[in-house]
Amino acid sequence: MTDPSDPDPAPPPAARRNGRDTGRRLRGAIAHRLGVAILSGEYKPGERIPGEVAFAAELDVSRSAFREAIQVLTAKGLVESRPKAGTLVLPRDRWNLLDPDVLGWAFTGAPDIDFIRSLFELRAIVEPGAAALAAARRDRADLKAMRDALADMSRHSLGTEAGRAADRAFHAAILAATRNDALVVLSASIGAAVGWTTQFKQRLRALPRNPIPDHRRVYDAIAAGDGAGASEAMRLLVEQALADTAAAVERVRGEGA
Repeated sequence: MTDPSDPDPAPPPAARRNGRDTGRRLRGAIAHRLGVAILSGEYKPGERIPGEVAFAAELDVSRSAFREAIQVLTAKGLVESRPKAGTLVLPRDRWNLLDPDVLGWAFTGAPDIDFIRSLFELRAIVEPGAAALAAARRDRADLKAMRDALADMSRHSLGTEAGRAADRAFHAAILAATRNDALVVLSASIGAAVGWTTQFKQRLRALPRNPIPDHRRVYDAIAAGDGAGASEAMRLLVEQALADTAAAVERVRGEGA
């Protein structure tokens, strides 16, 4: 599974041999720097991003790499380039906040607690209902995918990338079990939100508690075909995750990180 914490995964060996890897990494690094600056408020909506000449000179990169990075940000709704006006940061309501890269940029610093709350409100609306549907529609393959993810979470722990990947796989397996294409489309965004918040909670210290039993309760209800139980177990899982993440935000702010 692709790691949402890596906004620009390595291309195949053939691409590395002909130099495209360097170009992709450079474009990704510039997009990351600008994206973090926008999400952190360094560049505010309506403000102009420094021109490609000045920015390219500051970072000692090509102007073409800068332009490609701006195209990445444009596709994510963060900026817009206008003749004579340059590249402007768009209003926040135009940003694709569910894009996995944008979520990653938001969590690079100390994310706004209101933004975190909005993510968990989305999860609280979507995931309990999805768990109930999964309880009614899952098949043996779906249950195996959930069991395998739980086993990997326990084996590796959520303190490792392998464990966090398994966590994302667990939530994706539930959405897949709904047999609802509109919900499945949310898998990347939900997975990125799960992955980034879990990683963020461990920025200053280990997770305050083990959340794997919460996941097991969701699985047990889905496996039993208990839609109401699955929905309630997922609601409690998301609610506790929000409390843990909010506490982590306060710790990071207290440390000045």
